[in-house]
Amino acid sequence: MREIELEIEQIRQRSRQNESEAEQRMKLIESEILRVRSDSEQIEERTKQIEKETEQLRRENARERALSALIKQHCFPPESSSIPPQRTEIDCGPSSP
Repeated sequence: MREIELEIEQIRQRSRQNESEAEQRMKLIESEILRVRSDSEQIEERTKQIEKETEQLRRENARERALSALIKQHCFPPESSSIPPQRTEIDCGPSSP
């Protein structure tokens, strides 16, 4: 009878230990889930910020291309053109000291 009682007690101890370990694992998993969620939110925010910056750069690049085309059109007309463009707004000549 004593052997059975000892075995039952050992089973109870292992059960308590297993429950404690399972509880610790669950807490660890929960904290990992929270960390992953936080990381995911930060990545999402950064992605949105990068998308905004990319769109702004696209607009700026388009504007710079348009300005560059205007400068080329006014300062460097095609040689085949029989009528040189009038230079009223943009001074393309060398600046004097």
